[in-house]
Formats: sequence, C-alpha cells, structure tokens
Amino acid sequence: MALDIDQKEPEVIVRRYDSMMAIMLNRPQAINALTVEMIRLIRQALNEALAQNRFQFVLLSGAGSRGFCAGGDIKRLAKAVREQAFGCAELFFHEEYALDLYLHRFPKPVIAIADGITMGGGLGLSAGADLVVATESSVMAMPETRIGFFPDVGATGWMFAKCPRGYPEYLGLTGYEATGVECTRLGLANGLTRRAQFQKLRETLTNYPGRISSEKGEAVEQLKTFLNPFLEKKILPGPEMDKWVETHFSGKNSVREIMDSLLQCSPQTRWCEDTYRQLSQRSPTGLILTLKLLRHNEGRPLEEVFAAEEKAARFMIRHPDYLEGIRAHVLDKDDQPRWQPSAIDEVHPLEVT
Repeated sequence: MALDIDQKEPEVIVRRYDSMMAIMLNRPQAINALTVEMIRLIRQALNEALAQNRFQFVLLSGAGSRGFCAGGDIKRLAKAVREQAFGCAELFFHEEYALDLYLHRFPKPVIAIADGITMGGGLGLSAGADLVVATESSVMAMPETRIGFFPDVGATGWMFAKCPRGYPEYLGLTGYEATGVECTRLGLANGLTRRAQFQKLRETLTNYPGRISSEKGEAVEQLKTFLNPFLEKKILPGPEMDKWVETHFSGKNSVREIMDSLLQCSPQTRWCEDTYRQLSQRSPTGLILTLKLLRHNEGRPLEEVFAAEEKAARFMIRHPDYLEGIRAHVLDKDDQPRWQPSAIDEVHPLEVT
C-alpha cells in the first residue's frame, strides 16, 4: 500500500492512497471552522484528485472528536466586519460558495464523514458530497438566523432536493438540530454508522480493491455497496413530526403566516409553542430574508442559488443584526440580542434578485 503524507500538518491535511485522496480539516480546537486558507487548500487538493487518474474517489473528514466542521470562522468574519473590512468577509463567502458548488459538480465520487457537529459551512461541504455518513454523535443544523444571518452555502436551494416537504423552511428558519439517525431521515446524510466503527470504515476505504466505474453514478453505487456493511439498516420514520412540519412550514410565503399558524395549532401544542418562541428570538430581518431566499431558490440551478445567496451575504454583513447576533451568542454569550428592527412587521421589504 503506497501512502504519501504531507510532512507538516497545516489546517487541512491531505493523505494520498492508491485509490483514494483523504482530505481532513485540521482545526479541532475550533471544531474545524473554515478559513479562506482552508478553503483554498481543499480546492487545491480536489484539483489534484481530479487531475490524477490514480485517485478514484475523495474522502472528506474532520480532525478531533467534536465535529466535522462547525461552519465558517465567525470570530474572524466578525472582526473583519467590525473593522469595516467588508472585502475580506465578502472574499470568504465568495470562495466558500465557489468551493461548495465545485463539490456539487465534482466529476469523481466524494464521501463525507459528518461525525459530530456539522453546521453551516460544514453542511455546505457535506451537501456537495455524493455519500454522507453520519454517526450517532452527529448534530446537523443551519443555525444562522440565530446570529443575524441566513442559511447559506446553497442550502436555500439544495434542501428542497434532499429534505422532506416543509423541512427546508423549518430547518432554515429555526436552526433545528438534527441528531444521529435523524440526519439520515431528514435527508442530510445518506447513511449512519457507529462512531466505534469509524476508524475501521476509514481503513476499509483506504484499501479499496480494484477499480470503480468511470461513470460517476455507477461509481457512487459501487461505493455505496462497499460501505453497506458499516451502515445501520433501520431508519425509524417520524410521521407525526413530518406532518406537523409540512402543515406549518411547507410552501409558506411569509414569516407572519407561519407565526400565526403556530399560534393557532392545537395538536402538538408543545411543538408549536417551542417553535414560536424560537422564531420570536431570531433576527426578524434574518427570518424574512431566509424565507424570501427559500421561495426564490426552490428548484433553481445551484449556480443561481449561490449567486442569490452571495448577494444576500453582502447585504447581511452590513446589517447591524449580523454583529449583534455574533456578539450575543458567540462573543459575550449573554443570549440577549438587540435586533434592529426588533419585530417582523417592522422589517422593510427585502429583494433577493
């Protein structure tokens, strides 16, 4: 078995095997939060994997036990915005979205091991993979409205292709955290393995025998069959929650309509009350922008989705809610954001095109 390992350990570690290139995010102290430098290193490794016939598929994973990737490095982004270095923040989003789109369009199979926290930009990476394996410790979410932003990385488009009805709106607006097997049930992962088997699964992939098909669809099916012994076979349904989510979120055109619906529901009263309270605590501007993006991007090509999100990101980082949300929930952690405006009905009309 030929193994070529980079001599130093940068923020992205690349290991090259006979058939597989393994790309590992390597900022475990920050739950592998993404920086521009990491994005460029991932893109560079993918270019190499594409250029060399030796690499039949790519494996994405994260170092440490806390998670695959917690998203973008929010503290760095907040510092840039606070200093009004908007170009630095915009560069991050531009390169992150370009990498995510590149993964969605990558000609060779990509497998992502989304163990532990996989949120925001971490979901952006895994969503572009062909096979996403979660574990019982996985926690997947798009929590951006909580910090005065919106679910980006293409999520306002690709969630409609992956998730059951109503969940794109529900996950995007509330930041609901899917855990373990639920990640598979909601379409954010393709399969679930036990964390105890993670190392054996990785070793099995590094020793992949023979060649896989040059046709990507067939190659993905071959890899799926190869991984099948490691995956849980029983994924329990959640019909009651699915029905509730579809009733209150699917196809809705205004946040006020959703809020009023939650106030009036009688079955599952606790779900309605908890969700209403959560939405009431989110950035009103972030909520309205999120729903507008979801309605605009549903069914559109990903190129158009990312273009709309990039425009929205340029707007939102200049909005006071962005720094205020990060201050309240990440820096000071007082969980008392002062949104501007503070009510949904006070948000001026927003355009996403």
